[in-house]
Amino acid sequence: MNRYLLSALTATALLSTASFADVIVKSKAATLKFNGTHYLGFVHSDPETGNTDDYFETRRNYFQVKAYMNGNAKDYMRITMDTHNEGSGEVNIRLKYAYLYLDNIMVNTGVEIGQVHRPWIDYEEHHGWLYRSIAKTFVEEHHGAHFTNSADKGINFKTKTDSFSSELAIVNGEGYHGKDSDGENGLSYEWRLTSSLYGTGKKHLHATHDTYADLSFLGQYNTKTLKNDEDFVWYGIHAVYNQPEFLIAGMYVTADDKGAANSGKTGNGWTINGEYRPAPKWAILARYDSFSADNNQDREQYIAGAAYSYTKNVKFIANVFHIDPDTNTDDDATTKYMLTAEVKW
Repeated sequence: MNRYLLSALTATALLSTASFADVIVKSKAATLKFNGTHYLGFVHSDPETGNTDDYFETRRNYFQVKAYMNGNAKDYMRITMDTHNEGSGEVNIRLKYAYLYLDNIMVNTGVEIGQVHRPWIDYEEHHGWLYRSIAKTFVEEHHGAHFTNSADKGINFKTKTDSFSSELAIVNGEGYHGKDSDGENGLSYEWRLTSSLYGTGKKHLHATHDTYADLSFLGQYNTKTLKNDEDFVWYGIHAVYNQPEFLIAGMYVTADDKGAANSGKTGNGWTINGEYRPAPKWAILARYDSFSADNNQDREQYIAGAAYSYTKNVKFIANVFHIDPDTNTDDDATTKYMLTAEVKW
């Protein structure tokens, strides 16, 4: 017992005298960059039928490393891990991104190779819908259009000029948490083509400081996959205008799932969202989603709330999230009252 106590005291003394200058990190990369993103929340769920429920949750726990290569300061290898809540209550670690990025392999064009970004969602989360901590984008949200997710294994060519940007990807089509292809299924061809009307296509934008207006054409031609016996094709248009005082964005999509008549994905839908910033650090936000499926299962949801930027790294959000998975069925909607801490470091 005394030996263990002495060892613990010795370790504590050594740690207390150490400084960050004593920490040595070795790598074959020129530079390592670490960062994290966490969405921590509390939810009061109030269904129209059944009992209310209260619970805490973590919606995202990114831990990310970028290893910048020797020779070109803009080439890097990225790995991003996240947590995923299983239905059994377990929390598992899941690989989100793992790709090599090579800059300027063609004029104004770089490429991601590995488990890469799919072309649309990351763009919208940084330019149009800025509150991923409370809801996914319309094309990913379960009771929105629910077409796709944000990462997959493949290759993604990313072009940026002042007036135009694009992403053109070929991926497996199953998504980053779907089962890999068994060799009998096709690939997914995916795209985003964006016109930057104010010449901001190459800039790293900050919504509270920059003014921008973008118009995008996006979509996927997803050939046979494990989830779709036949081709699943969807496309849409998106527009966003932002200035430091406010943002407004909207999208229209249409889809044809040739392999499943009652999948709930064939149809069309639209979404609109806005943000008003009445004072420094404060924002009021709202969003409405509607999707009309050919199987007569029409879905809609709306979000309204307020956000406060506590520090550069922490934002607090309070909102209402109303979800109606079938507007033709009575008493199946749920309203969630949510509190969220969004942490980035």
